[in-house]
Amino acid sequence: MLKRAFDFLTALLLLILLSPLFVLIGLWILLDSKGGVFYLQTRVGRHGKPFKIFKFRTMRSGSDKKGLLTVGMKDSRITRAGYFLRKYKLDELPQLLNVFLGHMSLVGPRPEVEKYVRLYTEEQRRVLQVKPGITDEASMAYSRENEILSRYPDAEKAYIEIVMPEKLALNLKYVAHQSLRHDFSILLKTVKKVLFG
Repeated sequence: MLKRAFDFLTALLLLILLSPLFVLIGLWILLDSKGGVFYLQTRVGRHGKPFKIFKFRTMRSGSDKKGLLTVGMKDSRITRAGYFLRKYKLDELPQLLNVFLGHMSLVGPRPEVEKYVRLYTEEQRRVLQVKPGITDEASMAYSRENEILSRYPDAEKAYIEIVMPEKLALNLKYVAHQSLRHDFSILLKTVKKVLFG
């Protein structure tokens, strides 16, 4: 209950404070390429329940039909505005709406698409016991995931066999030792990571 109250109040405050930035980013996206401001994708949430995750659109409309993974920062599907938004993680800001609505938490395992969740082992599925989050240890450890995957001839195979298991191992540690104090620590690390690299 305490975590939910913290998530709700923090998300509400940030949504109010960042609303002018949301408007500016939205206008930039609309002027930069055809399509809507937001990109909604179905992800798997707590207890395996699907939900729509909000992001600022960083790719040309229909790009997800060509694959779910983006490889490197030179993916031709990414718009000019998208490169900037992704670099500074600004495309993730609309997920504050997911936190406000209760689909997500500020801190927790990043939600995955069903295609990859179906590949989880029974042990790995324990990450679905908690709400997914905007940030976690795994997303910081793999903040350059696109660049890592670009080194492999088969990016999806590398993601499934190497990256995803390592991220899930970090997420399982979080599930086993979660606390508000740990969440604050991860939030501070995330802010430092975004601001200073």
